[in-house]
Amino acid sequence: MMGDFWVLDTDIWQWSELTSFGDLPSPRDFSAASSFGNRKIVMYGGWDGKKWLSDVYVLDTMSLEWTELSVAGSLPPPRCGHTATMLEKRLLVYGGRGGGGPILGDLWALKGLIEEENETAGWTQLKLPGQGPSPRCGHTITSGGHYLLLFGGHGTGGWLSRYDVYHNDSIVLDRVTAQWKRLPTGNEAPSARAYHSMTCVGSRYLLFGGFDGKSTFGDLWWLVTEEDPIVKRLFSTSPNDLPQNKDLTTLNEDSSSAQESEQDSQGRHNAVEELGKSLGITLSFSNPGLPVVGEMEDKEFLNLAFSLSEVEPSITGRVTHTEAAQALRKHWSNSNPRLIPLKELGPLLRDYQRLITHKYFTNDGPQSEFMTTSLPGKDAYQFYHINSFRQLRMDDIPKLLAEYNQLLPD
Repeated sequence: MMGDFWVLDTDIWQWSELTSFGDLPSPRDFSAASSFGNRKIVMYGGWDGKKWLSDVYVLDTMSLEWTELSVAGSLPPPRCGHTATMLEKRLLVYGGRGGGGPILGDLWALKGLIEEENETAGWTQLKLPGQGPSPRCGHTITSGGHYLLLFGGHGTGGWLSRYDVYHNDSIVLDRVTAQWKRLPTGNEAPSARAYHSMTCVGSRYLLFGGFDGKSTFGDLWWLVTEEDPIVKRLFSTSPNDLPQNKDLTTLNEDSSSAQESEQDSQGRHNAVEELGKSLGITLSFSNPGLPVVGEMEDKEFLNLAFSLSEVEPSITGRVTHTEAAQALRKHWSNSNPRLIPLKELGPLLRDYQRLITHKYFTNDGPQSEFMTTSLPGKDAYQFYHINSFRQLRMDDIPKLLAEYNQLLPD
C-alpha cells in the first residue's frame, strides 16, 4: 500500500516526489480526489488494506500541508473505487464498494471546503430524479459544461450471480435541472469496462484503457457531438456514413487501416489538423510529413554551434557553418546525457530529425514505405515525430542521444 505523493512538471515532463507535512493521510488505494480553488486538492475515502475509509483530507499545493477535515453530522458509508468531483462549492461523491463488499449507488455532497464561505463541513445525501445509474464502482465522472458525464464501472450481477457486471453506458447529470439522463449515442460504444480514465478536452471527452474482469485495455476513444469537425472530416467521403442519432457519437481513434484510400487518408489528416487547431496544439500522424528546419535556418542551432570554445577555425582563420555544426555534433556525441543543459535539447532534437530526414529521404520527397521498411525496426528513431523537446521525459534523453550518435557519420 502506497502513501507517497508525486507531481509531474509539464514544462519539462519530469516527475518529482514531494515531501508534505501536517495531517498526513494513511497509505491507501482506490481513493478519489479533486482539485478546487486555485491551489487545493480534496481527497476522500479509499481502502488501507484492512478497512474501508470515509475520511476527508485537504492538501494545500503551495505549502504542501495536509489537513484532515473535521465533518459534523452523518457520514457516507466508508468506501473505495468511488468518484469525487468538485461542482461549484460542493464535492460530489458517487458509488464505490462499501464496507463488507456491497456495491453502492448513493450520491453525497460535501460542503465546507471553501474557507471564504465560513460553512461548517457536513455531508448531505442527494436523491435526484431521472434515469440514474445502477450501483457501481470503478466508473468515471467527468465535468464538462452544464453536465457531469458518468461512464462505465462495474456492479454485481445479483445474489444468484458469482460474477461482476461491467458497464459501458453513458449517463449525464444535468447541473441545470439537477436530474439524471441516459445519453443515447449514434454508434457502438466502447466495450464495457471499469478503472479506465476519462478527461474532458474542450467539448470532447477522451476515454483511455480500463479493465473488464479478464482483459486490460489500451484503446483510445473520443466522445463527441455529431456536429464536431472530427465527425464531419472523418465521414466526409459519404453523408450516409454519418450516424442518424442527433445527440452524440463515439469515434474510435484507432481506425486507420493499411488499405484505406488516399482520399480517406487525407480526410483523417484534416480531422487531426482540425482537432489540433481547436486544442491549440500541433498533432501529426505517424508518417514522414514532419516539417524539418534546415541547418542554415536553425538560428538556435547555429548560435549554439558558434558559441562552443572547441570550434577550430579553418586555414582562413574564420569558422565556417559546416565546421561549427560538426563541432557541435562532436560535442553532443561526447556528452553525458544526464548533463546536457536544457537549452541544448531543442537544437539537439531538431538536428536529430534533420539527420534522419537526410538519411532516409530522397531529393524528390520521402520514400513511400519510410516507417515500415526504410527504418531498421518499428521502434527505431522513436523521437522523429516529436514536435518539441518539452515532450521528452528525462529518461528519454539517453535514448535520444544514443540514436543521435548512430546517425552521425563515422
